[in-house]
Amino acid sequence: MQPPSVTPSRGHNSWQGALLTVSLLLSWGPPTTAQLSIESVPPAAAEGQDVLLRNPSRAEAIFYNWYKGDNIDPKDGIATYEVTSKTTTEGPAHTGREKIYPNGSLLLQHVTLADTGAYLLQIIKTTGFPEKLTGQIHVFRKLPKPSIKSNSSNPVEDQDSVTLLCEPETQNTTYQWLINNHTLPDNSRLELSMDNRTLTIHTVTRNELGLYECRTRNPVSSSHSDPFFLNVLYGPDTPTISPSAEHYSPGDTINLTCQAGSNPSAQYSWFINETYRQSIQQLLIPNITVGDSGSYACRVHNPDTARNRTTIKTITVSGDRSVGGRVLSAGGVTSIVIAGLVGVFLVATLAYFLFRAKTRGNPTFLWAADGVILDISSPRHRPLEGKDRNLKSEIFKVAMSALTRHGQSDTIASMHPLYANQAAVPIYEQTETHVTASVVSRQRSQEEDLPE
Repeated sequence: MQPPSVTPSRGHNSWQGALLTVSLLLSWGPPTTAQLSIESVPPAAAEGQDVLLRNPSRAEAIFYNWYKGDNIDPKDGIATYEVTSKTTTEGPAHTGREKIYPNGSLLLQHVTLADTGAYLLQIIKTTGFPEKLTGQIHVFRKLPKPSIKSNSSNPVEDQDSVTLLCEPETQNTTYQWLINNHTLPDNSRLELSMDNRTLTIHTVTRNELGLYECRTRNPVSSSHSDPFFLNVLYGPDTPTISPSAEHYSPGDTINLTCQAGSNPSAQYSWFINETYRQSIQQLLIPNITVGDSGSYACRVHNPDTARNRTTIKTITVSGDRSVGGRVLSAGGVTSIVIAGLVGVFLVATLAYFLFRAKTRGNPTFLWAADGVILDISSPRHRPLEGKDRNLKSEIFKVAMSALTRHGQSDTIASMHPLYANQAAVPIYEQTETHVTASVVSRQRSQEEDLPE
């Protein structure tokens, strides 16, 4: 802190002589009570800073006397400044770091914690009446970087309690705790000491796992510790096995995964029908058979907590009503049966039509008597009547056209009722396969409509 423009000088008079002079002046009149207070700049100072105790009085003075404490005691005198001669006389409490300015203000350089306390200024006015003013200096230590100590850095969940201590202990310091950069939650298991310097966590859980930080603060400085990681050991929890399928078919692949919450990570082991199989988290068995049926147990172990957990799953390998490891419902089975019957029906129908198509290529003979076509496929050899007479005309036309190409038109013509009445003779004998097929197909469709 820079001193005022006028630098005080130091005289050669003794402290006792200065006090004698002041005493004579005080005998001229009664002392007055203090009405003003000394201002400290700054109000709170860190060790090593300069502090100015400012004189607020504007009265004309002859002497300025400074004392350490709140009483006028010669042994606590710091110094006396004589305004007329501009000389300073040091007292018993002077440390070599104090200076009095011509306006009566006192500068303390490089203050220490010992400088904390009350100070008194006595002003001897030109009128002979004294004035007394008091003030305070507050010196604080610049806080060091704190650190966290713990009775356990790897506590076990639901078993251990943890105590965290913020060091060092300093006066006039407030302490604050943070967990994962957040203030402490409202938790009955968290307990703070009266000065907040100690944090106790009763019966830790995995929720308390994380980074802890201690922050310190006083009027002149603040600091914080490095993060402290509290590693809460827990688990393993009861393991889960996935997928949930329990029924498989021969030839399928069993692919099971075991999972359990644990810190540190759990160790996994598989047992099939109580026989150790493999130490792995994922169990893979390809191309299974019925002999792979049984109990599949996943055992998890945490070596740090010395705890174990086991989950058992029963798997059935069977070909009965199962597809891909899933049992078919009654509706699924019914659907398969119906689909099979429909397939059989379609095959039979296709075979029938193929047979009909094949038989259409065989030779077919048509007979007519007196211009009437006879149905020789019936044992009764009865003539076609009614609507079948239309068929007769169509057959005649087709046959006539076909036989004309083969030079047999006379035979056909002689059998027509318009030409002659002759005995029944063959009209034609499958002169061409495609002609006969058309006629026979049409004829048979007509015959199916006849009554018995």
